[in-house]
Amino acid sequence: MIKFVLMVNRQGQTRLSRYYHPVELSRRAQLEADVVRCCLGRTKEQCSFVEYKDFKLVFRQYAALFIVVGISDGENELAVYELVHNFVEVLDKYFSRVSELDIMFNLDRVHIILDEMIQNGQVLETNKSRILAPLTALDKMADG
Repeated sequence: MIKFVLMVNRQGQTRLSRYYHPVELSRRAQLEADVVRCCLGRTKEQCSFVEYKDFKLVFRQYAALFIVVGISDGENELAVYELVHNFVEVLDKYFSRVSELDIMFNLDRVHIILDEMIQNGQVLETNKSRILAPLTALDKMADG
């Protein structure tokens, strides 16, 4: 089960966070700081899977952004690793070469994409066209 998804830049600033398990706001800041320290301190030669407390971290770097997913011990790390890549491909398709600024200024759209892919910590959809269908409809209504 997926516990959370974080998107952070190289400076450790959180650009997106989605929690699928209740975590107190006071604990979120500490958790995010620990996760960022744990993942950003690793070299490219090291594995992208890290055991952290009672769950695992799966992370992937794209340019200046790191996407970190916290998962339970029973979850398949490689499947989550591919899910992260699929998420970035969907963002690239929607924004045509997504950047950190696209995410910052269109956070609602990024959350819609993430919600189409994952709900309640379970992966629902990986088909790019189906994931983007609600956003396409919203964009058509806004233009029309």
